[in-house]
Amino acid sequence: MSEQYIRDRISELRIKKGVSEYKMSLDLGHSKSYIQSISSGKSLPSLPEFLFICDYLGVTPKDFFDAKQDEPILVKELYDLSKTMKSDDLHALVHVAKRLNANRNV
Repeated sequence: MSEQYIRDRISELRIKKGVSEYKMSLDLGHSKSYIQSISSGKSLPSLPEFLFICDYLGVTPKDFFDAKQDEPILVKELYDLSKTMKSDDLHALVHVAKRLNANRNV
């Protein structure tokens, strides 16, 4: 992983969340240009700040670094919703997911 990957991934996930650099910076308790300075390559977040950024974006650090995961925010939301589902509903959800994946590969 490169520093550029970290910058690009923060930008990608921020955009998918629908938040501006300005708003995210302020929400994280920093100056209005904090995220812009990361995106532009002027700085990188410290480890505690990185973990806070992941939490803010709604992803785990593992999901952040999983380059194959295009929609980690949606996957986490689906996972969180599934935690309270009844067994029959989970089976139906798995069935639908398998069918959608099968159709995607056709």
